[in-house]
Amino acid sequence: MTDVVWNIRHRAVTGSTNRDALDGEPGDVFTADLQTDGRGRLDHRWLSPPGLNLMMSAVIGVDGLPPEEVATLPLVVGLVVADVVERFLRDLGGDGRGDDVRIKWPNDVLAGGRKICGILCERKGDRVIVGIGLNVNQMQFPAELEGRATSLAMELGSDIVDLMDVRDALLERLGAALAEWRQGGFRCVWPQIAQRDFLKGRELSVFRTDGDAAPVKGLCGGIAHSGALMVGGTPVYAGEVHVVV
Repeated sequence: MTDVVWNIRHRAVTGSTNRDALDGEPGDVFTADLQTDGRGRLDHRWLSPPGLNLMMSAVIGVDGLPPEEVATLPLVVGLVVADVVERFLRDLGGDGRGDDVRIKWPNDVLAGGRKICGILCERKGDRVIVGIGLNVNQMQFPAELEGRATSLAMELGSDIVDLMDVRDALLERLGAALAEWRQGGFRCVWPQIAQRDFLKGRELSVFRTDGDAAPVKGLCGGIAHSGALMVGGTPVYAGEVHVVV
């Protein structure tokens, strides 16, 4: 898995790159300039102006991996994105840039406390479709997202980031991270994820989406070795997180 040969399939316009990837083979990567029906986790809409951001879905083979390991894949991908975002901010912006790139359980990446990327993983048989929506050159967001969303260009103060460079860097890092994860499991990448944990130490209210609808409230103890989020001593395996202000 170290030397993944990615097969990139690009469309100018598509409904959803994740939907395009449903019939793909491991190693296939679907991208588009514009999605007309993009969505994130829990069926939230994901809208992006054409040509400004990276919309990418990669097909990952997970045959032979236990379900509990597959469930940690969004966090592994989050680490990949966080590493690449930090690298671009430092390379293009100089010292001090990228020092505050964090992973927000279960599937977001934040820069300076604002969302820069969302990840949507969907399993189909022995494959997982890994959808990555990374804000790259968008400089303005809808009113409801102002102060909550950011992009590489906004963090740098200019729209100078090459989308293909970002795509290629993500795929290179993803191939290496998947090889490490496959060989050593989530525990081998957990220390790096724990270092980037945005929620640890914050008061949270979490609405579970794993069959137990009872909300969990309490101080976040961080991401466990299992990939669960510890909230008030209770492990949460799937849910929607709200930070209590």
